[in-house]
Amino acid sequence: MKNSSPICVDASFVLRLLESVSDRGEVEQLWRRWRMEGRRILAPALLVYEVTNALHQYVRHGLLSQREARQALQSIALLQIEIFHNLSISQTALSMASELGLKATYDAHYLAVSQQLGAEFWTADARFGKGS
Repeated sequence: MKNSSPICVDASFVLRLLESVSDRGEVEQLWRRWRMEGRRILAPALLVYEVTNALHQYVRHGLLSQREARQALQSIALLQIEIFHNLSISQTALSMASELGLKATYDAHYLAVSQQLGAEFWTADARFGKGS
């Protein structure tokens, strides 16, 4: 039986996905499998801001042109990630950040979406591991 639980992805995962499209990496293979299985892909609204900032940093450091960054940002819409935000998610993130001893609530927002919507959490961030 296929797993039908939703997936919550963070900005590091989406950035790795955008990078891997040309080389058919592990992240893209996971993405394709999830889509074939009909899994819902979720993220907090923060995802768009974090990806935008990362793309800006790539431009600043000469890793991407402004045009390439804009194209990458536009491609996020094609991923059809369901974006969630409400005060409850932020309140949960605030509590989680304190409980986990995090310096900021950013990562906790992804965890809060995962918890509230019963989603698996996936990241490319080495601090959290591959997925949970």
